[in-house]
Amino acid sequence: MSNATPSRMPITRKQATKLIRKLPVNRSVGNSVVRRGGSIGRIVKTLLTEPTVPNGVKVLAKESKVGANYDTDWARSYPARAARVLLVEGLVRPVIDILATPTVYGDDRLTDIEGPVVFAANHHSHIDTPLMLSVIPEPWRHHLFIGAAADYFFGNQITSTLSALVIGAIPIERTKVTRNSADQAAVLLDDGWSMLIFPEGGRSPDGWGQQFRGGAAYLSLRCNVPVVPVHLEGTGKVLRKGKNVPRLHPTSVTFGKPIMPNEGEDSRHLAIRIEEAVAALADESATDWWQARRRAAAGETPSLHGPEAGSWRRSWSLDDRKRTRKGKRNWPEV
Repeated sequence: MSNATPSRMPITRKQATKLIRKLPVNRSVGNSVVRRGGSIGRIVKTLLTEPTVPNGVKVLAKESKVGANYDTDWARSYPARAARVLLVEGLVRPVIDILATPTVYGDDRLTDIEGPVVFAANHHSHIDTPLMLSVIPEPWRHHLFIGAAADYFFGNQITSTLSALVIGAIPIERTKVTRNSADQAAVLLDDGWSMLIFPEGGRSPDGWGQQFRGGAAYLSLRCNVPVVPVHLEGTGKVLRKGKNVPRLHPTSVTFGKPIMPNEGEDSRHLAIRIEEAVAALADESATDWWQARRRAAAGETPSLHGPEAGSWRRSWSLDDRKRTRKGKRNWPEV
């Protein structure tokens, strides 16, 4: 009996190709060695697919680079500031003059202020920000940053870049005061920048005011800077919430006397004082300076919030607030 090893039967290339094609295919790797040509797409797909994780293992979310985490430091570089000055002076102010024809009251109350301030205004329209950028006097106008809603103005890379460049915005969480937003604003205030913020946290849905939140008050206390209350009138007629096409309508901007926090005062009480100051400015805008001062002294200033009633009653009551002022201030007769 022979112990010789049997030799392999030779096969042709054509027979070998047929045998390879009959082999099973491993779909996860595509038999990349054997059937290389048909597996390139599957290999690319595998590389681009998120890796699988065992059950029970928590996947850490990737930190977003937009929203409240967007870095706006570049927007205060000299090239960005120069571009913003050109945009505001060359485009924004001329457009606002045509659309809103703003009349400014109370700017003489700012003459004795030195250093940075927090401008706190009521909020009715998207036109409010460009209007304020147009009427805030120097030296604050071009050394100003805007506290803008992180979820709206910083939702993606494009809107984040435009918001930071065009209006000098920084992201602010409107539902709460977060450490990231507060620290960024506080650093800028300490560096001599002034801030524009809308303490209501969003535009008015019906023309009446909403309760002021504590962001402006907190920053005033933390950085020891004054808050300048501001009342905007008529911007809801130019571009109300829910509308995309503006219309021509006159507006007014009334600056109030700067408010400094009292010793031992907390942010909640200071926020109430800021809201009351804006309400007094609204009364001054609807009547005159003397009547508004008398009502404020008696504690009878009309609320910004309007009556507790249905929407039609609130709208009707809002229409009753007619503008009657003819000059900058009506002084009492003596």
